[in-house]
Amino acid sequence: MAASVAAHLPLRAPAPVGAAPSRPSLAAVARFRGRAERRELLAARGGRGLAGARAEAVTGGGGGGGLREPMVPPYNVLITGSTKGIGYALARKFLEAGDNVVICSRSAEKVESVVGDLKREYGEQHVWGTACDVRDGKDVKALVEFARDKLKHIDIWINNAGSNAYTYKPLVETSDEALMEIITTNTLGLMICCREAINMMRNQPRGGHIFNLDGAGSDGRPTPRFAAYGATKRSVVHLTKSLQAELQMNEVNNVMVHNLSPGMVTTDLLMSGATTKQAKFFINILAEPPDVVADYLVPNIREIPSNQSMKPTYIRFLTGLKAYSRIFSRLAFGARRNKYVTED
Repeated sequence: MAASVAAHLPLRAPAPVGAAPSRPSLAAVARFRGRAERRELLAARGGRGLAGARAEAVTGGGGGGGLREPMVPPYNVLITGSTKGIGYALARKFLEAGDNVVICSRSAEKVESVVGDLKREYGEQHVWGTACDVRDGKDVKALVEFARDKLKHIDIWINNAGSNAYTYKPLVETSDEALMEIITTNTLGLMICCREAINMMRNQPRGGHIFNLDGAGSDGRPTPRFAAYGATKRSVVHLTKSLQAELQMNEVNNVMVHNLSPGMVTTDLLMSGATTKQAKFFINILAEPPDVVADYLVPNIREIPSNQSMKPTYIRFLTGLKAYSRIFSRLAFGARRNKYVTED
């Protein structure tokens, strides 16, 4: 569990994407002049409004050509693994913000129950759900069609579904079944979902944003007792970077893939590992309930389409400064002792 904490303690500040040129390139000058000409054209036309101006200024579309419609709220959001834990908390927060949400999980019974509860709270025409096993390409394709049928398009797709098979033990003691569960869900499932989300969004006039959740091991630090899980989460960051490069290479300008870091969340998955003194110590210091994490993440997620941004983003709840500050408070003042689990 100490390794899971280390996964959220950055050694250094994230490096900026790309380097600033020493002087503007010819292409940059051309883009500047183009923007100025578009502003003059819009001023001459008059009365078009902000949305109209953004629609003309934002280029992109499937394959990079044409015009991309501006993204304005309410947003259409799809969240995998969203009938419990952080996925469920994210769904509720988006609904509170007035967005429309599609939830899914492997259990049709659980989906039906959760959707019923959310419809009673937020209304019939704001939330839908369907069973989906992200490890199965046919299931994910069916999920896309379900979303299209209910909402026509998806603005924000959050890949939250993940598993550690509720197993905290050395790799040499881990069963074949547990390894297959972890790897097919966290790696294969993520790849399938990214593939289908990109194929869906690149053909949408508004484009779309995909968010991949990281986890313990995502920064390459060791995760003893859940080595397979840590390895899959390390691959999340690599996959996201590779997809960003592929989208740029293929001149797909209306889709972006981001990383989302919830930190340590008091879900069933995390708490099932609270079996050692060290694990309990760090859970009490650093973990937060799903609703607290969602309260921070959702406004930051929504800000990206609101700003019409297509830059890659890494949104982190548990920053290094926050983690070190809490550890210091605990060591100095005994803060958060026994907050979630009894240590003594």
